[in-house]
Amino acid sequence: MKPIGPIPPEFAVQSGMLTIGGERADALVAAHGSPLFVYDMGVVRARIARFRDAMPAAVALHYAVKANPHPAVIAGMASLVDGLDVASAGELAKALAVKPAGAISFAGPGKRDAELEAAIAAGATLNAESAGEVRRALAMGERLGVVPRLAVRVNPDLELRGSGMKMGGRASPFGVDAERVPELVRTIVGAGADWRGFHIFAGSQALDAGALVETQGATLALAARLAEDSGHLPPKVNLGGGFGIPHFAGDRALDVERIGAALGEALAASALTAAGTAYAIELGRWLVGEAGVYLTRVVDRKESRGETFVVVDGGLHHQLAASGNFGTVVRRNYPVAVAGRMGEAGGDGDGGEASVVGCLCTPLDRLADRVALPPVAEGEVIAVFIAGAYGLSASPAAFLGHPVPAEVVLG
Repeated sequence: MKPIGPIPPEFAVQSGMLTIGGERADALVAAHGSPLFVYDMGVVRARIARFRDAMPAAVALHYAVKANPHPAVIAGMASLVDGLDVASAGELAKALAVKPAGAISFAGPGKRDAELEAAIAAGATLNAESAGEVRRALAMGERLGVVPRLAVRVNPDLELRGSGMKMGGRASPFGVDAERVPELVRTIVGAGADWRGFHIFAGSQALDAGALVETQGATLALAARLAEDSGHLPPKVNLGGGFGIPHFAGDRALDVERIGAALGEALAASALTAAGTAYAIELGRWLVGEAGVYLTRVVDRKESRGETFVVVDGGLHHQLAASGNFGTVVRRNYPVAVAGRMGEAGGDGDGGEASVVGCLCTPLDRLADRVALPPVAEGEVIAVFIAGAYGLSASPAAFLGHPVPAEVVLG
């Protein structure tokens, strides 16, 4: 029997039924159908308040829209965070609907000319990923008669130790290699662009506070070195993010208070701070991941050669990450539960275990593999937690032509 990941403590139970944002899971499914994503903005607000309390006041908070681009989530975020970071023209349009362009930055390799034009015309900051992109942005700004706001995304010569996805210390399609940055900065400033600073992102999904403290210190040192070598002070340094959340059994929540205390000391000692550089941390998963639940109804329960399968009307086409097919090397179980039997001991199937599988014609479609669940009947609702980030928008929703699930934002 394989362990299930930890259920986030933010959700309450009412007579054995999971509640989300004060609403019963069964009532939500009855009202909106199944499968269904539910996002609780109350959880997000509490997470942001914790960040503000833990981090130095000088550090701005940006929301990485790619984590969850639902318009109501972005709109709810707009008054809570200092900036929005986008990665496409589509995300840019959503961000501009709720936040002024000066608070929006645009990162990502392969920006099309139309995307550069939209960002420059609006006045958003472009985090340039290459010398070629800078060249195109400068030409676009000249054609439009608009001074482009340009920062440089740095491919750092360091990586975030223990991160789920490493974004530095190696050859990369993301950013400009650190040793090439000073010359590019001089090109940007010399061309008369609005120089906005550095975006330095070394990795994601880290649960080791010590590793994040170490990486942030190295990032500050790198930014100072690049400033000295280029001869130009960065108005802002985006320190990236990398804050992880517990997905699997044995994971422990990140100690953000320890990170904030260490960052405060590092900023106070930095020459960049004394010179007037501002700072930001860009977070997505840590802000919204645990605020979401995916609800999916049981349509069948079957036995096959000694194994029990609970078949639901959802699957990996909505929750690719929970199925273990979104960059996971070894498949492990996200937290799952029977929504109407919260707290009941497991015991479904021979040997007390069952697998929750989706409705797709592929053996990859598993939402939980051989886990302990209470006896499950047709019509009951399975809750898959950690569904607030990289869920529907990061999954192959068009695969096999199943309906797109509803998304409900509460609070």
